[in-house]
Amino acid sequence: MTPAAYQDAMLQLLPPGAAWSRDPASVMGRMMLALGDEFARVDARIAALIDEADPRTTLELLVDWERVAGLPDACAGAPDAIGERRLALVNKLAARGEQSITYFTGIASRLGYYVEIIETNAIKAGFRAGSRCTGDAWRFAWIVHVVVSSAEYRQSYAQFRVGSHAGDRLRGFSALSLECLIRRAKPAHSEVIFRYEVEAAPVLWFDFTRED
Repeated sequence: MTPAAYQDAMLQLLPPGAAWSRDPASVMGRMMLALGDEFARVDARIAALIDEADPRTTLELLVDWERVAGLPDACAGAPDAIGERRLALVNKLAARGEQSITYFTGIASRLGYYVEIIETNAIKAGFRAGSRCTGDAWRFAWIVHVVVSSAEYRQSYAQFRVGSHAGDRLRGFSALSLECLIRRAKPAHSEVIFRYEVEAAPVLWFDFTRED
């Protein structure tokens, strides 16, 4: 309600009689408007709690929501934009762990990656010629095949060199946020391996025989 609406409501509650003017411009009316201004301010603050109670629209309580959800975390990082922080919060609160291929490809899709999940198994009796000779440990391993664009590969390509830290990869491309999220969501007994493929750049053909 607006201050004017509160003013009108309080003027209508006055006792009847000439001593109680209901004219908004009178001294009584202006006093009711001053009271209505404070009531309207309190009313607006109460209405704002509806937005603050929803993680999709929260602003003033965003920090408290993030504290409850454990954000920022090592995987999501600490985005600067309010919209990105809200999105990370909603994804964290709405996340439901699964062990399906669809669930893990969905994680990648939300980050803008196209992946293929490849399940592996140990070699056993009756295997076909040409099958990989894999041990028992491969029963619990699976591969995330990540397809990245040529431009993204050139930007994020890394190679081990003088000054690199112990544990850094010798060579390759890594989507650190994707790997972090999948490793955190994977079944505890399994081992996930990431494999990257550079998407071929489109080939442009020019017909120099045409005059136009």
